[in-house]
Amino acid sequence: MGDSLSAAYGIEANEGWVSLLEARLDGKARVVNASISGETSGGGASRLPELLGQHAPDIVLLELGGNDGLRGLPPSQFEANMRRMIEASQEAAARVLLLGIDIPPNYGQAYRDAFTGVYHRLADEYDLPLVPFLLEGVALEEHLMQRDGIHPTAEAQPLILENVWPELAALLEESNLRLAAQE
Repeated sequence: MGDSLSAAYGIEANEGWVSLLEARLDGKARVVNASISGETSGGGASRLPELLGQHAPDIVLLELGGNDGLRGLPPSQFEANMRRMIEASQEAAARVLLLGIDIPPNYGQAYRDAFTGVYHRLADEYDLPLVPFLLEGVALEEHLMQRDGIHPTAEAQPLILENVWPELAALLEESNLRLAAQE
């Protein structure tokens, strides 16, 4: 569940990190990309319950917040929306991986700290794995960003997947162990 960063905005869909993830899993897990460019945490919170019912996922990756931050949404509202998605996922017996994002420095350090603090607080409170910054090693590299300075290029997508992979691999391993124990 994400926004343009996971919906492969500005590049071919099969070049996005989520498609690269699906290829890496090579049929060992089904990947449903419910990401929409422009999505906010409020939109995600509204759409997620139906998606959980349709797909019954074992793991939910939540990559939202960038558009909330760019629109200046109060961090408390962003946090409330993320809580709704975490709790809905957990009620559906899915494990959650939070994928954090940062916003540009022109929003001021106090807002940035409050915004990014939401991911850390929720990860601590719900005992969730967290990728603190999805675009680590990408966002400040001009050649890895599209002209808009917000969206990564196709060349950046494998790096983004590598940022996600360690935390996701651990969840996949736990899920496989749980499934094997239930059989």
